[in-house]
Amino acid sequence: MTYDPKRITYAQLVTRFLPTIDAVDGGGQFCDRGESYRPAIFVANPAERRVAEAALAAASKKLGQKTAVAVLPASRFTQAEDYHQDYYKKNPVRYKFYRWNCGRDQRLKELWQR
Repeated sequence: MTYDPKRITYAQLVTRFLPTIDAVDGGGQFCDRGESYRPAIFVANPAERRVAEAALAAASKKLGQKTAVAVLPASRFTQAEDYHQDYYKKNPVRYKFYRWNCGRDQRLKELWQR
């Protein structure tokens, strides 16, 4: 999938992304730990960087603590293996168990629904 600014603005994309992550955990997400799981927003230019930084400042204010989301230059992504693509659709029971077992939904509710 490719980002299409005609369908959603960069600001809307960033704003929709943040409540889907634990923005204060820089060590990974939920059960997934390590460098490849740390939260990040990728920017292609200075305007996108300003949008990302403003969204993170607003998130910090809402959460009452500093976010741990890196803002990094956009680069070429390596597509994940086929078994990772649409995992939630291909393995709905496993995915639901993962979400429950890792406390993902509970943590997001605790963090973002204030």
